[in-house]
Amino acid sequence: MDVRDVVVVGAGFAGLYALHRCRSDGFDVVGVEAADGVGGTWYWNRYPGARCDVESIDYSYSFSAELQDGWRWSERYAAQPEILAYLEHVAERFDLHRLIRFGRTVRSAHFDEDAVVWTLTTDDGERLRARFVIFATGCLSAVHRPDIPGADDFAGQVLFTARWPHREPDLAGKRVGVIGTGSSGIQSIPVLAERAASLTVFQRSANYSVPAPNRPFTDEEWERVRAEYPQRRAKSAYAPAGTPHEAYPKGALEVDEQERRAALEQRWQQGGVLFGKTFPDQNTDLAANDHARRFAEEKIRAIVRDPATAEDLVPVGHPIGTKRICTDVGYFETYNRSNVRLVNLRRDPVVAIRPWGVETEHGRHELDVLVYATGFDALTGALTRIDPRGRGGLRLSRAWADGPVTCLGLGVPGFPNMFTVSGPGSPSVLANMVLHAEVQVDWVVDLLDRCRADGVAEVEPRHDAAARWTEHVAETAERTLYPRADSWYVGANVTGKKRVFMPYVGGFGTYRRFCDQARDNDYAGFVLTRR
Repeated sequence: MDVRDVVVVGAGFAGLYALHRCRSDGFDVVGVEAADGVGGTWYWNRYPGARCDVESIDYSYSFSAELQDGWRWSERYAAQPEILAYLEHVAERFDLHRLIRFGRTVRSAHFDEDAVVWTLTTDDGERLRARFVIFATGCLSAVHRPDIPGADDFAGQVLFTARWPHREPDLAGKRVGVIGTGSSGIQSIPVLAERAASLTVFQRSANYSVPAPNRPFTDEEWERVRAEYPQRRAKSAYAPAGTPHEAYPKGALEVDEQERRAALEQRWQQGGVLFGKTFPDQNTDLAANDHARRFAEEKIRAIVRDPATAEDLVPVGHPIGTKRICTDVGYFETYNRSNVRLVNLRRDPVVAIRPWGVETEHGRHELDVLVYATGFDALTGALTRIDPRGRGGLRLSRAWADGPVTCLGLGVPGFPNMFTVSGPGSPSVLANMVLHAEVQVDWVVDLLDRCRADGVAEVEPRHDAAARWTEHVAETAERTLYPRADSWYVGANVTGKKRVFMPYVGGFGTYRRFCDQARDNDYAGFVLTRR
C-alpha cells in the first residue's frame, strides 16, 4: 500500500486550504470527506435561514488576490447557499475535487511507531497510509442528539438542523415543533413559522440574539470593498477576532450613561456578534457587562408584545456574550405571530417524546414534524469520535479524559505527526474561522517543509509544553467572564463531557504571535526527530 505524505480529513474551509497548500508545496496529499461534496459546515447546515454571523467580505480566503478579486458577495451577511457556492468555486478554481475521497467517514486512525506512518480506515473499508495527518474535522460538526425518553417513538417526520435534507421538506399545513434555541434554532424559527400551520418552540435556555441588518451590496459599495481589501486584510491579520472591527476606545465604566447607550446602540445597529464586544471591558468586568446585558434585555421586551413570553425569552444565569451571541433576522418578532407558541422547559420539562408529539409535565403538544436544533459536541467531538491512537496505542479519548491538552491547539503529546485545525486550545470559534484556518494551516505546512528539508521523520509536542499551553488557555479564560456560563465552550450541552473551557480567549492576534514565536524559535515546544 502506498504511503502518502499527508492525509487531510475534512473538506471545509480549513481542509480545502490544507489540500491546496500541501499540493502547492509539492506534497503527495489526499483528502477524505464524509459528505458528497465540499463545504464542511456549510454543506451540512442547510436549514432554512442558515447564515454566517461574520461579514462575507471577511469570512473568505485571503491567500489569493485573484480569488478575492474574482468573487463578488451579494450581501453583507451571506446565507448558506452562497457560502457553499463560494467553496465549490474555490475547489473548482484550484482543482481540488480530484484530491478528495467523498462520501467516506474516517472510522479509525492508528499510528505505527516502527514505520512512522498513520493508517486511516474509512467506513467502506479503505485504508489510507500517510506520514502526516491533518484533522480539519471542524469544531461544530459532530451532531449532538439529545437523550430524550421516547425519541425513537415519534411517528411524524424528524429533522435535524445540522443534517437538513437537500430536498426542502414541505411544511405547509403542518404542526411543527422545534427543540433548541441556540444559533440554528434562532435562525430557522422565523422561516419555519412562516411555512408551518403552527410552530411550537421548546426552549431550555434562552439566548441573546442581535438582529443582522443585512442588505445587498450596491455596485458602488462593492467597488469600495475591492479598493479597501488590502488595508482591511492587513488590519485583520493580528486583530483580536481576525476582523477589522475594534472595541469602543473607552471602557463601559469610563463613560456616562448617554455615551454608553450611544455606543451600545451603534453596535446593535451594526448587528450580530459584534455587540458582545462593544466595550473592551465587557467580557472581563461584570459591572461593565451588566450595562450591555440590560440594554439587550430592553430590546427583547420592546419587541415581544406578550410580557410573559418576553420574560421567558430573556436569558438568565450568564453574562451576555459568555455564550455565543446569536445573529437573527426577525427572531423575537416571530413570537408576536398567532401561530407560534413558546414552551419554557425550565418550568414545564419534557416527560417524553410520544408517537403523537411531545409530552411535557403540564402539556400535550401534538406535532406532525419535530425539528432538533440541539447543536454539536463542539470542538472535540469530531476528533474523539474517530478516536485516534498514537504512541503505544494511546487513545485520544483517554488522553483527553480530563479535557483536551494541546500545544498551541496544533498538536497533542503522544500523537506524533498529527495536527489539529480550529480545535481546542486555539481561538477557534472566537475568531474569524477562515483567517484562523489559513494561519494554522500555513504554520503546519511550513513545519512540514522544514521536516522535508532537514530529514525530520517525527514531530510531536513535548508534554511539558502542552501542559503549559493548556494551563495558559485555562488561566486566560479565568480572567474573563466566559467560564460563568454553562456553554458549549465548556461542553455543558453534552452529558458526561468534562467541563473545561476549550477555546483560547486571549485574542486571535495574541495567539498568532505565540505561533510566530514558536516557529521563529525552531518550533519551540515541539520535538523534531530524524531517523
